[in-house]
Amino acid sequence: MSAEERRESVIHAAITEFARTGYQGTSTEAIARRVGVSQPYLFRLFPNKQAIFLAASERCLQDTRRIFEEASEGVAPDEVIHSMARAYQQLIADDPDKLMMQMQMYVAVAAAEAAGDHEFGASVRAAWSRLWDTAHLALGADVKETTTFLAFGMLVNTLLALGFPADDRVWGGFYDSARPLAGGSDG
Repeated sequence: MSAEERRESVIHAAITEFARTGYQGTSTEAIARRVGVSQPYLFRLFPNKQAIFLAASERCLQDTRRIFEEASEGVAPDEVIHSMARAYQQLIADDPDKLMMQMQMYVAVAAAEAAGDHEFGASVRAAWSRLWDTAHLALGADVKETTTFLAFGMLVNTLLALGFPADDRVWGGFYDSARPLAGGSDG
């Protein structure tokens, strides 16, 4: 494997590890073990744990941006929101670690901010802003539509993270494309 391929495998493994145990609860040893490399090799690819977390966060948000872009290509303007919602539901159904990684990002940034580390949050906020821009452009640069779409997305994340099944009444106000896929929150 080339260094770039190994780096990609570290990012993928980091998403899984951080998604499951958070920034504070994940050791670089666990990431290295999942990839099958030594910790010293891991630190040849990334300078520290924070850099690994930020790369995993960026990848998670980048994957979401990519599915929004793909879902909105060639779609009638009035169908874009539904196409992106369905694509997002498929993304987190296929890879539940993406949902959990997002939730861990928010916790890690809030904890860093509370501890006075604003640089950590700035990096994640920049990646999230790129996600907002992608949705915004796909939705015709309509600020209200973008805000509503992403607000519903955050509620989807929260309800799924809390384990609400797809047939629970809490999903009653969602348009069909934003409802969880069959099988609900059990991934």
